[in-house]
Amino acid sequence: MQDGDAEPEQLDDQRLDPLESDAERRRRRAQFLRELHEAKELRARVQPRKARAARMRQQMRMRTFRW
Repeated sequence: MQDGDAEPEQLDDQRLDPLESDAERRRRRAQFLRELHEAKELRARVQPRKARAARMRQQMRMRTFRW
């Protein structure tokens, strides 16, 4: 069997048990968000000027956002 053949079966197994897959999805999402936050903090320490510019752009986007 090829690697591509096994993937759809795994996806189907996840869909069969919605509670387990939902909990797993939340766990993976929480892990991803933790790593993303850590990476942003590292970038802010390593490249303070670029990080400050990115924060300013984000603030400007939020100011011009309509609720």
